[in-house]
Amino acid sequence: MSSLFQLECPSCRHAHGDGTTIFCDDCFTPLEVAYDLPRVREEMTRSVIESRPLDIWRYRELLPVPADAQTELPVGFTPLLAAPSLGRQLGSQHLLLKNDSACFPTLSFKDRVVAVALAAARSFGFTVVGCASTGNLANAVAAQAARLGLEAWILVPRDLEPAKLLATAVYGAKLVRVEGNYDQVNRLCAEIAERHRWGFVNVNLRAYYAEGSKTVAFEIAEQLGWRLPDNVVVPMAGGAQISRIAKGFRELVALGLVADHPVRLFGAQAAGCSPIAAAAQQGRSEIVPEQPRTLCHSLAIGDPADGYRALRVMRDSGGSAESATDDEIIQGMRLLAETEGIFGETAAGVTVAGAAKLLAQGRIAPQQTTVLCVTGNGLKTTDALAGRLSLGPTVRPRIAEFEALLEEQAVAV
Repeated sequence: MSSLFQLECPSCRHAHGDGTTIFCDDCFTPLEVAYDLPRVREEMTRSVIESRPLDIWRYRELLPVPADAQTELPVGFTPLLAAPSLGRQLGSQHLLLKNDSACFPTLSFKDRVVAVALAAARSFGFTVVGCASTGNLANAVAAQAARLGLEAWILVPRDLEPAKLLATAVYGAKLVRVEGNYDQVNRLCAEIAERHRWGFVNVNLRAYYAEGSKTVAFEIAEQLGWRLPDNVVVPMAGGAQISRIAKGFRELVALGLVADHPVRLFGAQAAGCSPIAAAAQQGRSEIVPEQPRTLCHSLAIGDPADGYRALRVMRDSGGSAESATDDEIIQGMRLLAETEGIFGETAAGVTVAGAAKLLAQGRIAPQQTTVLCVTGNGLKTTDALAGRLSLGPTVRPRIAEFEALLEEQAVAV
């Protein structure tokens, strides 16, 4: 390969160069990005990485972008935080949070995948970009397209949370609400991509877009002092993130940047839309599509494009999957906020609730180093909490009334 990467079929290993081909010509398997790892190893050392700015582009040799690609936004390198209070609640002695609720610019891990996808889009000459989205991706595409001077078309289910709609429209993107669920929106985007020369990040740019998720793995390893954790718990929608995190760890080992160490990957889904988790729990190798019925809209993908990859990496790593009801999701959000001061969106509630079950069942040992992926900010999904939290009493600006309230609170305790 002339550059450090190319598209390759993971089944028959047929090479497809660098372009917007989606499926293998020979066996119709979705293509993935493969790297010339011996050449990467020559260029990418710990010291080289550590000398670069704190964003995803410090790992650029393992991302499918041109060597001369210029970043416009410092995306990524979010905190990896110890979570002792939450760990005590869940029964984990070494619990960590990879906090992408602080990711720049739109407060979710989707900023990572979009940065890579739009760098690829520019290299292919696209001037119009778009996506099908359940919210976070819409925000990220709209924001970064605005920064890059690209026209953006964003298609979403019409019942998306108002906060996510507003956080897309504010960037000037052309927002289209579709009567249907995410899977129907995604099919419409695939048809549009066939008719127009537009770069849809999760359709004809999907192979590039998915690679951005690997940067979560790269950062976890670096932030742990160039070592791998024992377990990672990841919320699943389409299944791309968990499968690419596994790929990221494998690449670091292949390059000699970290010592080989088994990492078990665990997926978490909302019970109202859990086609990957259901397959894992039932020992099935096929994904049965589901009709989403959950307040966790960001994970509500009933026919996940990377579901089979997610199943494979969980099983190969010795991991598994769990699901969370709507009530458990809200409890998880509250527990994360009340113990560690992090307001995660509904997907974070899924991750916390799933991890609680995995620890209670003994599938994750308490003494192991376990990382929970917090993928988005709770300010995006405040609707989920409406009517579920007390907003406190009201008093007049009188000390006597406040003292009476203190007395009432003491009696209640």
